[in-house]
Amino acid sequence: MRVDLVLPCLDEAEALAWLLPRVPDGVRALVVDNGSTDGSATVARAHGAVVVHEPLRGFGAACHAGLRAASAPVVAFMDADGSLDPRQLHRVVDPVAGGAADLVLGRRRPTSSRAWPWHLRYANRVLVGRLERRTGIRLHDLGPMRAARRDALLDLGLVDRRSGYPLEMVVRAADAGWHVHEVEVDYAARTGRSKVTGTPLGVARAVRDMSAVLAS
Repeated sequence: MRVDLVLPCLDEAEALAWLLPRVPDGVRALVVDNGSTDGSATVARAHGAVVVHEPLRGFGAACHAGLRAASAPVVAFMDADGSLDPRQLHRVVDPVAGGAADLVLGRRRPTSSRAWPWHLRYANRVLVGRLERRTGIRLHDLGPMRAARRDALLDLGLVDRRSGYPLEMVVRAADAGWHVHEVEVDYAARTGRSKVTGTPLGVARAVRDMSAVLAS
């Protein structure tokens, strides 16, 4: 089964040069450039990726632009910062392709002490706890590596275009009665500093966006 991999990107040229050669055969990489100024799009094309330009800033905007641009039956999402290894995509894709799950999230397993700072782990723990109370689904992680069927994802009608997009996907999937599953994936220290959670203010904004999704 064909798979499209959506990689939301804002100034990730260095990480893309490491990541894209590791994309497995049969997986098409869609790099969604969200306003990069470091030549990320050029690096992506040089490594055979399709570049999608999304002028509206926001993690969710980039993810959804990639979803709309995808054409494969199964779509995977993954951060483009070098923290996740695309050679492990089969862990989230295979259960979806085989019909064992509707949405599969990659539960992060840090490979070093720098990979997942305590404040981000804490924020994640709080959010998954609130997610369980809201939906009844028990998860350990919001899983930045994930996969689902493209048409089903579009039918969810996701509207968040900021940091709440990944959480909204799980909430709406739960409300639709999807089978949501977790698998472990390795999680390394990212290349460079996160544009979303690289500062306390960025973390606060991400939590605010996700809290708004849960409140709605």
